[in-house]
Amino acid sequence: QQDFVKIDTTNILFICGGAFVGLDSIVKKRMGKFSIGFGADVQGARDLSLGEILKDVQPEDLIKYGLIPEFVGRIPVVATLEELDEDDLVKILREPKNALVKQFQKLFAMDDVDLHFTDGAIRAIAQKATKRKTGARGLRAILEQAMLNVMYELPSREGVKECVISEDVILNKSEPILLYEPQAKAS
Repeated sequence: QQDFVKIDTTNILFICGGAFVGLDSIVKKRMGKFSIGFGADVQGARDLSLGEILKDVQPEDLIKYGLIPEFVGRIPVVATLEELDEDDLVKILREPKNALVKQFQKLFAMDDVDLHFTDGAIRAIAQKATKRKTGARGLRAILEQAMLNVMYELPSREGVKECVISEDVILNKSEPILLYEPQAKAS
């Protein structure tokens, strides 16, 4: 048995965010981009980007996608965003106050280790996310996969002062470069 609570939605703004994978196909079909058989384009129209297609989303497309009409009726404005490109992902990795790279650097700083990423490593992370079509949400998984071993081993290693993550670490699962403190000479 479920209890239902009646809520007045008059002053509630619904914001739906997400990738909505497959919505572009519904919009294309409605726009008449496909003809009979195997999605052929007999009109010869220029290829539209995903962003250009989704700019034409209509309420009926959202209903065909699976949202209930009562909910779609509460969405007065539909705004779409362009897909993130590689440069956008690089900025996301580096620039925000709580950027992923900065989070990992703080984590390593707890063990008194300076963590550095080469420009190639940052670019490789962004390229992997682009290839996987995971966007910004895939960046953490890529970083953690590359960093897992060194994060586990670092606390047990003595004298490590710096850890350098190169493109090779990201792409080929190579070991990061660890730089150690110079040992004091015994007199």
